[in-house]
Amino acid sequence: MNLEFKEITPDNIAEMMPYYTMRKNRTCDSVFLESFIWKEFYHVRYAVWEDRALLWLMEEKGTYFSAMPLCREEDLPEAFKAIESYFNKVLGCPLTIHLADEYAVEYLKLPEENYVVQEQADARDYLYLGEALRKLPGKKLHKKKNRLNAFLREYEGRYEYRRLCCSDKDDVWKFLDRWRIQKGEDVEEHLDYEVRGIHDILRNCSDLAIRMGGIYIDDKLEAFSVGSFNPVENMAVIHIEKADPEILGLYQAINQMFLIHEFPDAEWVNREDDLGIEGLRRAKMSYQPADFARKYLVAQKTEVK
Repeated sequence: MNLEFKEITPDNIAEMMPYYTMRKNRTCDSVFLESFIWKEFYHVRYAVWEDRALLWLMEEKGTYFSAMPLCREEDLPEAFKAIESYFNKVLGCPLTIHLADEYAVEYLKLPEENYVVQEQADARDYLYLGEALRKLPGKKLHKKKNRLNAFLREYEGRYEYRRLCCSDKDDVWKFLDRWRIQKGEDVEEHLDYEVRGIHDILRNCSDLAIRMGGIYIDDKLEAFSVGSFNPVENMAVIHIEKADPEILGLYQAINQMFLIHEFPDAEWVNREDDLGIEGLRRAKMSYQPADFARKYLVAQKTEVK
């Protein structure tokens, strides 16, 4: 199996990008930035197979796994077999795929005698209608609108939404330093990798197809968000959203203003998963998701000899 797996770097963005728009996929993994942010945490590497697909190789605690190939729908069965063959013949282990998107799982129709296919409930992405998050209509979102209005009243004349660019990286770094200190020592490991991923974004933002925005209060950055766009689904993906939790209504403000200014026409908004964290689940459910992008574990049953 002649596959050359490479690390994700700014130099190979152009090689990877075309594969992200080849088929339907409503998950947050449907855009390049998600792979870029978590490339260190999961030791993400990729290979181009026959100029038809991106194949993935990842590792956590000494265990190899993959993601669903990025390719045209009609190439999916052969691309799947290519990564399976690599796992079996080169790595000497059964294929395991995490976070397989629902479209791919349904298209492949993998036989249950050969594969375990199981939904990963804690990994499902929350999907919202763009207009609902931009306007916060109706009774169900009334509390969100009240918090937003409280912020607008309290900080009238003192706040400003700004589109962020590479030259604003120092402001974001200073904010992240304050935010990380607030979190203290007892924090999930992935958050430190997320901060490192954000630093990497800011160092390379001129090469990345991303949108960034922030809210300044008294000329100091107090909230920011980073997103990217999936044109196949007309969907904004919100990768990063951080704000000073002590400022009432600030999270509601950055949530709404970022979409209004950076994704005014996005039909759908993907706000990623809740990692199985109860507080995060409550926060995401409180915005009344319209749907979920479900993801699956795909595990080969066959023993590799």
